[in-house]
Amino acid sequence: MPPLALRGVVTKVGFMNKTATVLVSRWAVHKATGKRLERSKKYQTHDEFNQLRKDDIVVIRNCPPVSKLKRFRLEAVLHSPEAERELQRANAQTDAHEAQQHGTAS
Repeated sequence: MPPLALRGVVTKVGFMNKTATVLVSRWAVHKATGKRLERSKKYQTHDEFNQLRKDDIVVIRNCPPVSKLKRFRLEAVLHSPEAERELQRANAQTDAHEAQQHGTAS
């Protein structure tokens, strides 16, 4: 099978160890009407370090079979809303802590 990289959204994670389900959508044109239709397919993806979270936008690449249904592996995480939220929360806590220290020092 030739190299194939797909971009999709993580829809299911945490139910199986080292596995995530990724929804890949594409546009197709209807033969008779000419309208654009959205077609989608779900792929079982190998996530070696269990780093994926729901709603992450990822790039997956085909590979030799890992298990019965897993034929893709995680290549890159393009956008992770949950990780960004955690980072903002950590920054807010450090800012609050610094403000508290400066308030008591004066």
